[in-house]
Formats: sequence, C-alpha cells, structure tokens
Amino acid sequence: METTKEVALSVSKAILNGEWDKLSGILSDDFTYTGDGMFFNKQEYINFMKGMKAAFSNMNMEFTHVVSEDEKVSIRFITTCKHTGNFMGAPATNRNLNIGGIFIRKVQGNKVVQEWQTTDLLGTMSQMGFGTLLAYAIFNVLFKPKSSPK
Repeated sequence: METTKEVALSVSKAILNGEWDKLSGILSDDFTYTGDGMFFNKQEYINFMKGMKAAFSNMNMEFTHVVSEDEKVSIRFITTCKHTGNFMGAPATNRNLNIGGIFIRKVQGNKVVQEWQTTDLLGTMSQMGFGTLLAYAIFNVLFKPKSSPK
C-alpha cells in the first residue's frame, strides 16, 4: 500500500506526465478542489489541468516541503514552465515562469478526496506581463469560474 505522501504526490506526477486515466483513478469520484477562488468537482479539475498542461510547456515541479499528518498532506511546490498557449483568457507570452504555491490534499485509502490550493497568482501574472493580467481579470469577470461549493 502506498503511503499518504506518495498518493498525494501521485496526483501532480500524473498531471505532469499527462496521464489522465491514471489521474482519474487516483481521485475519488466525489473529489473536490477549492483554490485560487475556484471550486471544481473531479471532471472539472481534470479538464482544468488538461488546459493548464496544454498552455504551459516544459513543465516541471519541485516539491520543496512535504508534510503529512493523518490523512492530510501539505506540499509546497515550485513549478517552472514556459507559457506557450492560451490559459484562462490569456494568450501565450512565450515567457519562462516560476510559479510557487501550496496545496493540501486529503487522502483516504489510495484515493485523494479533496484538495485545497493557493498559488502566487499575482507573481505569475506579473511574470507573464500586464496584458495577461488584464486578460485574466476580464476572463474572471465574463466567465465567472465556479467560486463556491454547490
């Protein structure tokens, strides 16, 4: 049986490798994500991650701190990537980015049932440029991504 830390980290590894069926198998059917002003169910989360993976090339994640207590695992991450596609209304900038953040994943058995995340969005958007920050703001006003649980 995998440890709680291994299960929690396997979500990020599946995303990095584009292993969507594997990701689906790791997430429980009633999985929920709350982070950066958004709320997703399992399929919405997978679709969002597919969009992110398509918009950022050469994506790599470093897990600088991994702390586990009972069924929760907190992970501090630094993602390096190149912004090569549209993402949340922002056109590609072809800039290299360093994105930091923290997520907490709740693991039950070998499944992740919940994730809470915070990302340094201001730092990320600043690296991408003012036009990206404006496009992101417009996207959030026009399309109003889910922001609270059902």
